[in-house]
Amino acid sequence: MDTPLPHLDRPFDYLVPTTMDAEAVPGCRVRVRFAGQLADGYLLERLSDSEHEGRLSFLERVISPEPVLTPDIARLARAVADRYAGTMPDVLRLAVPPRHARVEAEARTPARRAASPGVADGDVSPPAAESSDATADVGGPPSGPIKGPGPTEQGAGPTGQDAGPAEQDGPREDAVPAASIQGESIYAASIHGETTPGETAPHEAAGRRAAWAYGDAWRAYPAGASFLEALAEGRAPRAVWTALPGTDAAGPSWPLAIAAAARATLDGGRGVVVVVPDGKDVALVTAALGETPHVAITADLGPAERYRRWLKALRGEIGIVVGNRPVAYAPVRRLGLAVVWDDGDDLHAERHAPYPHTREVLGLRAYQAGAGLLVGGYSRTAEATALAETGWAVPLVPDRAAVRAQAPRVRPAGGDAELARDHAAKAARLPSLAWRALREGLEHGPVLVQVPRRGYLPALACRHCRAPARCSGLPAMRPVPAPGAADPMLAEPVSTDSGSTEPVVTKSGLARSAPAEPRAAGPVCSGPLALRGGHAVPYCRWCGRIAGDWRCPSCGGTGVRAVVVGARRTAEELGRAFPSVAVRTSGRDGVLATVSGAPALVVATPGAEPVPDGGYAAAVLLDGWALLGRPDLRAAEEALRRWMNAAALLRPAGELVVLADAAVPAVQALLRWDPVTFAERELDERAELGFPPAVRMATLTGPGAAVRETLASAGLPPAAQVLGPVPVEDGLERAMVRVPRHLGSALARALKGASGVRSARKAPDVVRVNIDPLDLI
Repeated sequence: MDTPLPHLDRPFDYLVPTTMDAEAVPGCRVRVRFAGQLADGYLLERLSDSEHEGRLSFLERVISPEPVLTPDIARLARAVADRYAGTMPDVLRLAVPPRHARVEAEARTPARRAASPGVADGDVSPPAAESSDATADVGGPPSGPIKGPGPTEQGAGPTGQDAGPAEQDGPREDAVPAASIQGESIYAASIHGETTPGETAPHEAAGRRAAWAYGDAWRAYPAGASFLEALAEGRAPRAVWTALPGTDAAGPSWPLAIAAAARATLDGGRGVVVVVPDGKDVALVTAALGETPHVAITADLGPAERYRRWLKALRGEIGIVVGNRPVAYAPVRRLGLAVVWDDGDDLHAERHAPYPHTREVLGLRAYQAGAGLLVGGYSRTAEATALAETGWAVPLVPDRAAVRAQAPRVRPAGGDAELARDHAAKAARLPSLAWRALREGLEHGPVLVQVPRRGYLPALACRHCRAPARCSGLPAMRPVPAPGAADPMLAEPVSTDSGSTEPVVTKSGLARSAPAEPRAAGPVCSGPLALRGGHAVPYCRWCGRIAGDWRCPSCGGTGVRAVVVGARRTAEELGRAFPSVAVRTSGRDGVLATVSGAPALVVATPGAEPVPDGGYAAAVLLDGWALLGRPDLRAAEEALRRWMNAAALLRPAGELVVLADAAVPAVQALLRWDPVTFAERELDERAELGFPPAVRMATLTGPGAAVRETLASAGLPPAAQVLGPVPVEDGLERAMVRVPRHLGSALARALKGASGVRSARKAPDVVRVNIDPLDLI
């Protein structure tokens, strides 16, 4: 049943009326009466008897006979809820989209078959591929414990939980071999039972055909052909993939590699799920797939179209689904491969309870389904490295010669040779090295400038003493404007009974006078001051108050200076420096998907870099200290990920200037283009300090008394360490619980049980439980 109460997170038995016998199929949506009220739910299974000794109620109605909840997704939802100490209804809200009756009533589309690129009719079979040792190791069970305080459970899944029996190295018994007709996908035929053993070819021949037909995108990887063979043969290879950098006329190489792996899996009669961070990446994968039958599901489609495409996967009409975070639960039949690209992007972390991560969801799903898993990116997270350390997955890295040929030429600013020529380079925001890279790059094509912060001047300080500039106003007692007040957009000031007025911010960013609102007694706002433009007045980023009368409380000065320069101010300065060059910005206010190959300055925030036609000629990564200096456990890892994602958009051997200290390990990894060694070092340091993924850690956030009550009633494992509670924002408190990795399941059960007890008691305060959150520090 669709209920948020943890103590009701279990199946309930109901009787099926005779009139609903045909429509009440497992997986359909139903409506039942529970505790005197109507509640929606899903019919999990039909049984002839019940273990319940009391009186059973009948189903009220079958909302739709469409079996939208498949057994595989129901099992996955249960595993995700148990992994993150959540409830199954919360996970199902993420997995199953809302119903659209009109879409369900539409006629079904016949399943499509696609010809495989590179294999023409009448072509002979490719020569036998050379054997590789990597093939046998890709799908094997975990071979050792992860580095960290606790040993990993033998035979456990990728998240350390008992997810089922260990996988076999050979093909699954129910795997469908590839079609004997070269290039013909048999996915649609296999799920409808249209094939017979006499119509299929041996697994080995199918694997060799796939490696020959789709191997170009994986040619730079020593184990690439073996990976494709394993997918086409029906096995379950699991790999942590470090993608090759560089962008040429065909675009980045990673979408082509994913498309090749998807086609190989489809030719083996199995389905594919591809999850990428945003719509820009979805467009790249969709273009790489070309005519291969697939659907792309994104948030901007609208509810009806999203449901229509989701139904195509549910009904077996399509074998490949590409999209963002919710696609991890797409009901693809006979799943053979799950792909997550750039798993370090915070867009893969769910914002709703129970806050699962896409990498963990797909890991659980691949383990349950006996499918392959591909965790890819230009850089590597500590969590992905942990999968490789245990042997549950194997590294899939390109040849070093190919990396050296494709990687950009990275030059850090502030080196000894550069300082000898330019003594001001250490203090300048754009030293002469960066200016030269921009000028020379613009002679050959577009140039990228990455700025960590958006806006104009998002942080200000006193011009004299450098103290941070903060708002000194009192918070208003009620929203502005109050009912019946004059239009705040009017130019003339409006007086109150006392005759006082105060300035406020209008849509144009200018200061206008509005009625002074009654202020609450207590501490001042203390929010950071910022500027929206070169001729604007400083304003508070928290309360919106215009701070035209600001005075430094330390020295009494009234002047301000920039602490952090945003993307819009950077674009303005570069526009003045290069008056004859077009300047384009890409960020939160508007993300550019692509740019042409004409010379232009592209100023973008991390993650919003548009894909250039033919690659950027050069790039400058500004304000490296802003990324490296964040108070975050993943600051260095995240900085390297953002830098590598931007650097990979350059043409091979393009010049890249990074404004950061060359002695920092993350900068060294960028110079050598060696994210693997950096990730292994990061994992070792976290294991030594007791941080995820070497351990399991949960956070409990809520009112102080509620957090302490939850900890007291949780029945935590004996090895658990409780840190806190400590005060956080909005008067709440947060406590952290740390256990060895092999006790992660016990920790989740204990916290879920404590939440269920509070729910049954109807406790008024809510305690948010988050397992292994990204924002741990």
